[in-house]
Amino acid sequence: MVQLLAADGSRTPHPELDAVLEQGALATPARLRGYYRDMVMIRAADLEATSLQRQGQLGLWASALGQEAAQIGAGHAAREQDYLVPTYREHGIAWARGIEPWRLLELYRGISHGGWDPNELRTHPYMIVLGAQAPHAVGYAMGLQRDGVVGTGDTATDTAVLALFGDGASSEGEVAESFTFAASFRTPVVFYTQNNQWAISVPTSVQSRVPLAQRSRGWGIPSVRVDGNDVLAVLGAVRSALDAARAGEGPRFIEAVTYRMAAHTTSDDASRYRPAAEEAEWAGKDPILRLRRHLEQLGEIDEAYVARCDEEAHDLAMQLHHHIHGMEDPDPVGMFAHAYAEPHPVVDAEREEYLQYIAQFEDEHEQAATDGQGQR
Repeated sequence: MVQLLAADGSRTPHPELDAVLEQGALATPARLRGYYRDMVMIRAADLEATSLQRQGQLGLWASALGQEAAQIGAGHAAREQDYLVPTYREHGIAWARGIEPWRLLELYRGISHGGWDPNELRTHPYMIVLGAQAPHAVGYAMGLQRDGVVGTGDTATDTAVLALFGDGASSEGEVAESFTFAASFRTPVVFYTQNNQWAISVPTSVQSRVPLAQRSRGWGIPSVRVDGNDVLAVLGAVRSALDAARAGEGPRFIEAVTYRMAAHTTSDDASRYRPAAEEAEWAGKDPILRLRRHLEQLGEIDEAYVARCDEEAHDLAMQLHHHIHGMEDPDPVGMFAHAYAEPHPVVDAEREEYLQYIAQFEDEHEQAATDGQGQR
């Protein structure tokens, strides 16, 4: 497993990835401080979202607590023109691509279909069905080949796709089918799985008897296994893989080994299946603390900067709190307006049926109010 930063923050040289980081100016002190701030900010947003769900303000929340380096690193490794296809837990990816956290919370509140323009931000809307986004990513990558923006040698226009999914989704048939198409057509796609050790209550050791990184090799897709709690290892590995895909060298597969420190979602109780000793062990590998220790060893961070990041993170959490609490519920009839671009008789009939259905509750409410006045 490739690792550049140990849990204590010490740095291990890696000639190949060091060259990639240096060429892209991805590991300058200013960049490292920026990654630290990004991880602190997205963790604060994540924790606030969990709190909001407990208050009944969100229908559900899928936390990425502990996976900040795996996501911030991958998000910043992609070039501006690359297209990212996330699942439902890539909050750090969204942050790195300029998607505000409140847009994610609106999705989990059930009042938004995604809330951002995928063409503008080069990031696909969240995908809920496990593995379903992998074929979409390969199809998009095939389109890039036909558009002539792969392998031209122009780093400003050549484009690749980053397909993100978890260890559980890596067992899905759609992922295997995507490997087949990607390998057959040598598409410019990088498959990136965050192995957070648990597919809900099923450990990775049950899902696969060998490291997940080996799964793509039967298709002839080169792979690498990196420490997902090491933001530098992730940055270097993802940038290298995307550069190769962009240059026309075909698909790549990356397994980022990390840990889901929270439950699978807010409807899950991880204490029923996950040992406390394991959680304590991984807490010592915290990606944010690891990068902070490294910056301290470099003399590139001080308490004032740490405090400023913490203050900004708190402000972000409060902004999210007030934004979500202040939102009105949407008109449910509006869902019929987005089924088709043009009016459709079936949708019109369904809308009318729904209006009749909710009207009976309004009649009951009015009758109850009238009865109450009569009793007084």
